[in-house]
Amino acid sequence: MDVFFHSLLAARIIFSFAILNLILSVLVFMSCRCLPGFKFAHKLMQNKSYLKFYKFHCYIWLLFLVSVTIHAIFAIGFTGLPL
Repeated sequence: MDVFFHSLLAARIIFSFAILNLILSVLVFMSCRCLPGFKFAHKLMQNKSYLKFYKFHCYIWLLFLVSVTIHAIFAIGFTGLPL
């Protein structure tokens, strides 16, 4: 298993999940319940398509947490624990 974590495929998986984490973090922020408090978001709350997206906040969080967990497992396997 150690050989797999030091392969090029593992590095690509780590990089892919890092990009996915960035995208999901933006989606979590954009669907956040506190967003209507910002001035730029007032018009968004009037948009019906945004309100449909707004309802998926909890599911986006779940995907984000799973993605971060997988990314962390591969990153620790790739670099090891700094002990």
